[in-house]
Amino acid sequence: MMNERVKKIEAYLEELYPNAFCELNFSKDYELLLAVVMSAQTTDKRVNQVTDILFRKYDSLEKIKNADLCDIEDIIKPIGTFRKKAVFIKQIATILVDDYNSIMPVDRKLLEKLPGVGRKTVNVVLSVLYNYPAIAVDTHVERVSKRLGLVYQNDDVYTIEMKLQKRFKKENWSKRHHQFIFFGRYKCKAQKPECDGCSLRDICKYK
Repeated sequence: MMNERVKKIEAYLEELYPNAFCELNFSKDYELLLAVVMSAQTTDKRVNQVTDILFRKYDSLEKIKNADLCDIEDIIKPIGTFRKKAVFIKQIATILVDDYNSIMPVDRKLLEKLPGVGRKTVNVVLSVLYNYPAIAVDTHVERVSKRLGLVYQNDDVYTIEMKLQKRFKKENWSKRHHQFIFFGRYKCKAQKPECDGCSLRDICKYK
Protein backbone atom coordinates (compact mmCIF):
# COMPACT_ATOMS: atom_id res chain seq x y z
CA MET A 1 0.00 0.00 0.00
CA MET A 2 2.78 2.44 0.97
CA ASN A 3 4.76 1.54 -2.16
CA GLU A 4 1.80 2.46 -4.35
CA ARG A 5 1.40 5.72 -2.45
CA VAL A 6 5.09 6.53 -2.94
CA LYS A 7 4.97 5.70 -6.66
CA LYS A 8 1.96 7.96 -7.13
CA ILE A 9 3.67 10.82 -5.29
CA GLU A 10 6.88 10.40 -7.26
CA ALA A 11 5.07 10.36 -10.58
CA TYR A 12 3.16 13.54 -9.79
CA LEU A 13 6.23 15.37 -8.50
CA GLU A 14 8.11 14.39 -11.65
CA GLU A 15 5.23 15.73 -13.71
CA LEU A 16 5.08 19.03 -11.85
CA TYR A 17 8.71 19.72 -10.99
CA PRO A 18 11.14 17.57 -13.00
CA ASN A 19 13.93 20.11 -12.49
CA ALA A 20 13.37 21.37 -8.95
CA PHE A 21 16.41 23.14 -7.51
CA CYS A 22 17.69 25.22 -4.61
CA GLU A 23 16.31 28.75 -5.04
CA LEU A 24 18.85 30.45 -2.81
CA ASN A 25 21.37 32.54 -4.74
CA PHE A 26 25.08 32.01 -4.08
CA SER A 27 28.41 32.02 -5.90
CA LYS A 28 30.66 30.58 -3.18
CA ASP A 29 30.23 27.58 -0.91
CA TYR A 30 30.16 29.60 2.31
CA GLU A 31 27.55 31.94 0.79
CA LEU A 32 25.15 28.99 0.49
CA LEU A 33 25.86 28.01 4.10
CA LEU A 34 25.14 31.53 5.34
CA ALA A 35 22.07 31.85 3.12
CA VAL A 36 20.56 28.63 4.50
CA VAL A 37 21.21 29.84 8.06
CA MET A 38 19.40 33.07 7.17
CA SER A 39 16.49 31.22 5.54
CA ALA A 40 15.02 30.02 8.85
CA GLN A 41 11.57 31.56 9.48
CA THR A 42 11.60 33.53 6.24
CA THR A 43 11.41 32.99 2.47
CA ASP A 44 14.20 32.26 0.01
CA LYS A 45 13.07 35.27 -2.00
CA ARG A 46 13.62 37.59 0.95
CA VAL A 47 16.98 35.97 1.76
CA ASN A 48 18.12 36.50 -1.84
CA GLN A 49 17.25 40.18 -1.54
CA VAL A 50 19.49 40.70 1.48
CA THR A 51 22.34 38.40 0.40
CA ASP A 52 22.55 40.28 -2.89
CA ILE A 53 23.56 43.32 -0.84
CA LEU A 54 25.51 41.53 1.89
CA PHE A 55 27.71 39.40 -0.35
CA ARG A 56 28.51 42.26 -2.71
CA LYS A 57 29.55 44.54 0.13
CA TYR A 58 31.44 41.84 2.01
CA ASP A 59 32.79 39.57 -0.72
CA SER A 60 35.06 37.39 1.41
CA LEU A 61 34.93 35.57 4.73
CA GLU A 62 37.63 37.89 6.05
CA LYS A 63 35.49 40.94 5.27
CA ILE A 64 32.41 39.38 6.89
CA LYS A 65 34.47 38.51 9.97
CA ASN A 66 35.61 42.12 10.29
CA ALA A 67 32.27 43.70 9.38
CA ASP A 68 30.45 45.84 11.89
CA LEU A 69 27.68 43.76 13.46
CA CYS A 70 25.24 46.67 13.28
CA ASP A 71 25.84 46.98 9.55
CA ILE A 72 25.10 43.30 8.99
CA GLU A 73 21.94 43.73 11.06
CA ASP A 74 20.86 46.70 8.96
CA ILE A 75 21.40 44.76 5.73
CA ILE A 76 19.52 41.63 6.78
CA LYS A 77 16.83 43.43 8.78
CA PRO A 78 14.04 42.42 6.33
CA ILE A 79 14.38 38.75 7.37
CA GLY A 80 13.14 37.20 10.61
CA THR A 81 15.28 37.11 13.79
CA PHE A 82 17.88 39.25 12.01
CA ARG A 83 19.85 40.16 15.15
CA LYS A 84 20.50 36.54 16.07
CA LYS A 85 21.33 35.66 12.47
CA ALA A 86 23.76 38.57 12.19
CA VAL A 87 25.66 37.17 15.16
CA PHE A 88 25.71 33.72 13.57
CA ILE A 89 27.02 35.17 10.29
CA LYS A 90 29.96 36.88 12.00
CA GLN A 91 30.68 33.88 14.22
CA ILE A 92 30.66 31.43 11.31
CA ALA A 93 32.92 33.66 9.21
CA THR A 94 35.31 34.08 12.14
CA ILE A 95 35.54 30.34 12.77
CA LEU A 96 36.04 29.53 9.07
CA VAL A 97 38.79 32.15 8.78
CA ASP A 98 40.58 31.42 12.05
CA ASP A 99 40.19 27.65 12.31
CA TYR A 100 39.88 26.50 8.70
CA ASN A 101 41.97 29.01 6.75
CA SER A 102 38.82 30.37 5.06
CA ILE A 103 38.02 26.93 3.63
CA MET A 104 34.61 25.50 4.49
CA PRO A 105 34.99 21.90 5.75
CA VAL A 106 33.13 19.18 3.88
CA ASP A 107 32.32 17.29 7.04
CA ARG A 108 28.92 16.95 8.67
CA LYS A 109 30.17 16.88 12.26
CA LEU A 110 32.38 19.93 11.82
CA LEU A 111 29.68 21.89 10.03
CA GLU A 112 27.07 21.09 12.67
CA LYS A 113 29.37 22.58 15.32
CA LEU A 114 29.13 26.00 13.66
CA PRO A 115 26.79 28.54 15.34
CA GLY A 116 23.24 28.46 13.97
CA VAL A 117 23.96 25.40 11.83
CA GLY A 118 21.86 22.28 12.34
CA ARG A 119 21.23 19.02 10.58
CA LYS A 120 18.81 20.53 8.05
CA THR A 121 21.27 23.23 7.05
CA VAL A 122 24.08 20.73 6.59
CA ASN A 123 21.83 18.45 4.53
CA VAL A 124 21.04 21.31 2.16
CA VAL A 125 24.66 22.42 1.85
CA LEU A 126 26.09 18.94 1.25
CA SER A 127 23.30 18.04 -1.15
CA VAL A 128 23.45 21.20 -3.27
CA LEU A 129 27.22 21.67 -3.32
CA TYR A 130 28.44 18.09 -3.49
CA ASN A 131 25.42 16.07 -4.63
CA TYR A 132 25.48 14.28 -1.31
CA PRO A 133 22.31 12.16 -0.94
CA ALA A 134 20.23 13.90 1.72
CA ILE A 135 16.70 14.94 2.59
CA ALA A 136 16.56 18.23 4.48
CA VAL A 137 13.31 18.48 6.41
CA ASP A 138 12.11 22.08 6.45
CA THR A 139 8.56 23.29 7.08
CA HIS A 140 7.49 22.48 3.50
CA VAL A 141 8.89 18.94 3.55
CA GLU A 142 7.38 18.30 6.97
CA ARG A 143 3.94 19.61 5.98
CA VAL A 144 3.78 17.73 2.67
CA SER A 145 5.06 14.49 4.20
CA LYS A 146 2.35 14.58 6.88
CA ARG A 147 -0.44 15.56 4.53
CA LEU A 148 0.45 12.77 2.10
CA GLY A 149 0.54 10.12 4.82
CA LEU A 150 4.24 9.34 4.47
CA VAL A 151 4.81 9.99 8.17
CA TYR A 152 2.74 10.43 11.32
CA GLN A 153 1.42 13.81 12.44
CA ASN A 154 3.43 13.72 15.66
CA ASP A 155 6.74 12.71 14.05
CA ASP A 156 9.62 15.12 14.67
CA VAL A 157 11.89 16.34 11.87
CA TYR A 158 14.58 13.71 12.45
CA THR A 159 12.03 10.89 12.41
CA ILE A 160 10.54 12.34 9.22
CA GLU A 161 13.97 12.43 7.59
CA MET A 162 14.67 8.81 8.50
CA LYS A 163 11.26 7.65 7.24
CA LEU A 164 11.56 9.53 3.96
CA GLN A 165 14.97 7.96 3.40
CA LYS A 166 13.29 4.57 3.66
CA ARG A 167 10.43 5.56 1.34
CA PHE A 168 12.58 6.84 -1.54
CA LYS A 169 15.65 5.49 -3.33
CA LYS A 170 18.90 6.97 -2.06
CA GLU A 171 19.94 8.27 -5.48
CA ASN A 172 16.72 10.34 -5.55
CA TRP A 173 16.86 11.80 -2.04
CA SER A 174 18.18 15.23 -3.04
CA LYS A 175 15.80 15.53 -5.97
CA ARG A 176 12.78 14.51 -3.91
CA HIS A 177 13.80 17.02 -1.25
CA HIS A 178 13.67 19.88 -3.74
CA GLN A 179 10.46 18.58 -5.32
CA PHE A 180 8.78 18.45 -1.91
CA ILE A 181 9.87 22.04 -1.26
CA PHE A 182 8.50 23.24 -4.61
CA PHE A 183 5.26 21.34 -4.04
CA GLY A 184 4.86 22.78 -0.54
CA ARG A 185 5.89 26.27 -1.58
CA TYR A 186 3.77 26.64 -4.70
CA LYS A 187 0.89 24.16 -4.48
CA CYS A 188 0.44 22.37 -1.15
CA LYS A 189 0.81 25.63 0.77
CA ALA A 190 0.31 26.01 4.51
CA GLN A 191 -2.59 28.39 3.98
CA LYS A 192 -5.10 27.87 1.18
CA PRO A 193 -3.42 24.92 -0.56
CA GLU A 194 -4.38 24.49 -4.21
CA CYS A 195 -6.26 21.21 -3.78
CA ASP A 196 -8.43 21.57 -6.88
CA GLY A 197 -6.90 19.55 -9.69
CA CYS A 198 -4.25 17.99 -7.45
CA SER A 199 -3.61 14.38 -8.46
CA LEU A 200 -2.76 13.48 -4.87
CA ARG A 201 -6.01 14.69 -3.37
CA ASP A 202 -7.35 11.16 -2.86
CA ILE A 203 -4.43 10.20 -0.63
CA CYS A 204 -4.08 13.55 1.12
CA LYS A 205 -5.00 13.90 4.80
CA TYR A 206 -5.51 17.68 4.64
CA LYS A 207 -9.02 18.67 5.71
